[in-house]
Amino acid sequence: MDEKPLDCLVIGGGPAGLTAAIYLSRYHLEIMVVDGGKSRAAWIPCTRNHAGFPDGISGKELLDRMKEQARRYGTRIEDGQVTRIEKRDDGIFEAEWGAGPVVARSVLLATGVANRRPPMDEEAHDDALARGLIRYCPICDGYEVTDKRVAIIGSEERGRAETIFLRSYTTDLTLIAPDSPLELKEEDRRSLTDAGVKLVEGPIEAIEPGDDQITVVARGQRLEFDSIYPALGSDTHTQLAEMLGAAQAGDDCIRVDSHQRTSVPGLYAAGDVVLGLDQISHAMGEGGVASTTIRNDLAKERQLLR
Repeated sequence: MDEKPLDCLVIGGGPAGLTAAIYLSRYHLEIMVVDGGKSRAAWIPCTRNHAGFPDGISGKELLDRMKEQARRYGTRIEDGQVTRIEKRDDGIFEAEWGAGPVVARSVLLATGVANRRPPMDEEAHDDALARGLIRYCPICDGYEVTDKRVAIIGSEERGRAETIFLRSYTTDLTLIAPDSPLELKEEDRRSLTDAGVKLVEGPIEAIEPGDDQITVVARGQRLEFDSIYPALGSDTHTQLAEMLGAAQAGDDCIRVDSHQRTSVPGLYAAGDVVLGLDQISHAMGEGGVASTTIRNDLAKERQLLR
């Protein structure tokens, strides 16, 4: 391939990838972002714990602002999905996406994760999410359910941990098993009941969003809540890292060093695809670290002179 390699290909257009793109373009590097359009940040109706926005900001507006900022410095942002990536013998990465192959001296994976959704109509789910009837991040929005009726859809350790976390916001909590009886250690079951949490065995038969409440039907019971939190886990988008043989860490995330380098030279990762806090501010910080590392590592191979 005779095409001149990019300095960096950024895969993923969420907070981590776009932060890195802003930095990289301001370092006068030739980059491109390929955005699959599936950032979890876009789901957020309004985030109120992201510093600098005292009235809150929607995830979509935040991403749009970040894209505009990146483009001002020359970032090329393309909609598409990278389906294949390999590292050639000459150290150059070659990736395949909708418009064909692209080559780059370095690659930043900011591919994120996807939350597992409860079984319900997709359109109804997304509408309920936009109205705060379904929520996924108690760290982000636990404050918004203070003293409200809340259900956690989950079981085992994940369900227990999320329930106990939310107990610091409200006394009215119910843990509902999604598809079977609750699987809890006896001491965990006891600690939950001691904390005043109601325990409901599954399976869930229906989830019905209303105007200002959401109903969960489980074993014939109709239970009404102000919000529900699915605690069903998530799937990390590590497929491209696996194609390159990058090492993984716990929870199937990509392993990186303190400067966001993976085990593959020239390959970096940032954001939720890396084991971390799954927060916008944290992803942005990793994007800044990764981009600066990329710039400095490229400069070791070839002086970056104006």
